[in-house]
Order: sequence, then structure tokens, then C-alpha cells
Amino acid sequence: MTKYSFTEKKDTRSGFGAGLHELGKANPNVVALCADLTGSLKMDAFKKDFPDRFFQVGIAEANMMGLAAGMTIGGKIPFTGTFANFSTGRVYDQIRQSIAYSGKNVKICASHAGLTLGEDGATHQILEDIGMMKMLPGMTVIVPCDYNQTKAATLALGHHEGPAYLRFGRPSWPIFMAPERPFTIGKADRLIEGTQVSIFATGHMVWQAIEAEAHLAAKGISTEVINIHTIKPLDVEAILASVEKTGCAVSCEEHQMNGGLGDSIAQVLGRFRPAPLELVAVNDSFGESGTPTQLLKKYGLSPENIVAAAERVMARRK
Repeated sequence: MTKYSFTEKKDTRSGFGAGLHELGKANPNVVALCADLTGSLKMDAFKKDFPDRFFQVGIAEANMMGLAAGMTIGGKIPFTGTFANFSTGRVYDQIRQSIAYSGKNVKICASHAGLTLGEDGATHQILEDIGMMKMLPGMTVIVPCDYNQTKAATLALGHHEGPAYLRFGRPSWPIFMAPERPFTIGKADRLIEGTQVSIFATGHMVWQAIEAEAHLAAKGISTEVINIHTIKPLDVEAILASVEKTGCAVSCEEHQMNGGLGDSIAQVLGRFRPAPLELVAVNDSFGESGTPTQLLKKYGLSPENIVAAAERVMARRK
């Protein structure tokens, strides 16, 4: 069994910034647009080294999406940057009409997502964005788990053709994925092999799932942990192979229970391999101000909540 640990914490938004800067050095067609949040999105290095390819649009997110869509016509690869609630809820019409409908090669890069945004509170802690974006035809949706994987995902999007949504966060978070670990869009990443229960997690919740696995192992429960970094296209084969072995599953996400990863997994199991499923997610609620750890605990997204869900779903299987 593979075990994971960390010696350093770093925000996933910095992984985006590092990946974007590397892409800028490698491909002159990569351009970046930001809605007055250059520092928060860690786009400073790109702006400094490629000023002719950086566009500060100000607090005009809808305009930013339209500009990005237009730039693709000339062969540019635009990466837009702002907070996740402004990247989706504020500009959904522009994304749907100008980017998704016409299949424009725009990378919508969204920081400060989910409860772990923390003290900024409910207005900024968008918990509906995965559902909004995955419903758009042709939209790729990626939620990486740590700094290294966010950088890898950003680099992968530089070579991906078509509209995409990349979701990452604000807080310092454990770095536990090796920088050289391969990243393939649409392919789930099995982190820990097990036989009694499958845990599918995405984003910051992957580390929560790893911690839960340690608690379950101490109880003698063999747990499989799979990182679903790509919500769409979903790796149906990996989900079915794991559940065929374990017979039950838990999904974990920093998102509303309705419309997120758990919903997608439930559809897969309902269509191809019926099995008990427990969803660890926010249950039809807005967030509030607090530290990331406090909020994950209050809203039922702690490692202890994942352990309890695993025990419940195993009982249902029996």
C-alpha cells in the first residue's frame, strides 16, 4: 500500500501561477487576462516577463470572457484569471454563449473556490461552480489536489484543445504529489489500493481522504483512494473497476452535494454498476466566515466525516 506524507504546504493558486509562467516561456501564443486580481491569482511572473501578452481588464469579468473568446480566433491560447465565483456565476452567460457554444479554446482559471477560501465568507465561497461548468457541452472541468498537480494541470491545458475550467484554492495545503508524477486529463489517479471501500475525492478533499484512509487502516479496513482530478470527462472505467472490487463507494468534494462529483459518480453507478454510495459534500447550504479547517469540520468535510461515511456505506453493502 502506498502511503503519502508532506513536508511542505503551499497554495494551489501558486501552482497555477508557476505553470502559467512556464507555458508563457514555451509558447508565444499563450496569453493571460486578469480581472484586477493579478497578485491573488499569482500571475505576477507572467505579467513581468511577458507584458505584451498580459491583459489587465479591471473589474470587468464579462468583458474578459468576450476578449478571451475573440483572441482564440487569431490562434492565441487565453488563460483568464479571477476568483471562482466571478469566473462562473458572474459570467455564465458569456461563457455559455461566447466560449462553450462555439468551442473556443479558452482556459477559465478560477481561484479561491470552496469553503477553504475561509474568512471571506459565503458570498465568495462558491460551491456550485463544478455543476455549472460540467453541464456545459464540450467543457473540460479539472480540480487538482495540491501545488504540484495544479502546476501539472495548467501545463496540460496549454496543450489541450477546447474550452476548460480549472478550479483551485487560496489556502496553504499539503504538497504530497511528486512533481514528476504524470498528469493526464480525463484519467483518474489511484493513490492507495484497497479492497473494502472506494473513496473518490477531488481538490483539497484528496488530502482529507488520505488522512481518512489512515484512520480506516488503523481499524483494519482496506480502503482504495482515487483522485478524480478531472470531473469532466470523467474516468468511468476507473470508477467501475474500483467499485467492482470493493462493492461500495464514498465521494468527497468541497462543493454542493447537488451537481458535483458525487452526482456524476451516482450516474455512473446507476447506469453501469449499482452499488451503495455516500456523498461527503456541502448539504444544500451556503458557507460562512471561518478558517478552512473550522469550516471543513462544521460542514461535514473532515477526515472523521469521511471515515463515518465509509463505515455507513460498508454497512449498507452488507
